[in-house]
Amino acid sequence: MFALLREDIACVFQRDPAARTTWEVITTYPGIHALFWHRLSHVLWGCRWRYAARFMSFFARMFTQIDIHPGATIGRRFFIDHGCGVVIGETAEVGNDVSLYHGVTLGGVSWNPGKRHPTLCDGVVVGAGAKILGPITVGSGARVGANSVVIQDVPDGMTVVGIPGRVVLPASQRRITQQGIDLDHHLMPDPVGKAISCLLDRIAYLEKHLGVSAEAQELPATSDCITCTETCDPAHVAVNLKRTTH
Repeated sequence: MFALLREDIACVFQRDPAARTTWEVITTYPGIHALFWHRLSHVLWGCRWRYAARFMSFFARMFTQIDIHPGATIGRRFFIDHGCGVVIGETAEVGNDVSLYHGVTLGGVSWNPGKRHPTLCDGVVVGAGAKILGPITVGSGARVGANSVVIQDVPDGMTVVGIPGRVVLPASQRRITQQGIDLDHHLMPDPVGKAISCLLDRIAYLEKHLGVSAEAQELPATSDCITCTETCDPAHVAVNLKRTTH
């Protein structure tokens, strides 16, 4: 167990540039504290000392604001950055080299016993505030964008963003560091914005094809353009007029 904890501490320096010394990590990182208590409570849970394990988990949550059920299975070199608000359910399984940010939930969607929490394979990165719900699997090397809600399986090496989560970016289009961790959260794609952009391009093409003109047309009294303060392209206004007058 102590060998695992040494790896957990060492991996902090690979994933957090703010970490300076080992003593600082051991004494000030709540993710390390929560992981230490979880490794102990998980041993107790495996020995069927259930109350002692739950009480230890409760004690750790009081001081770290990280709630890890002692029944959860967590692999090597697990990193929780900042940590506040992280929740990991009883039947969750976390692989090696996984990183979670604050506010992440690995939750269930059923009150039935048995497997009801997600499985995160090796090398997964989960952004701040993301919710991964149900007995689903997030494949190796996948990324989950901040505040996403994932309710379906995620293939290996893919990126998921949005509510509900959508697969948008393969590993071939990402920047992978020497440690194999991709932390480019500012480069997360926007599938909804991309769809709107495509629609606007299509509208512009159709307007050009139809020869739409906004000249010599008055706004109807019921038009939203009467009270609108935004500046619109005349061709777009003409299309709206045609739709409201037909």
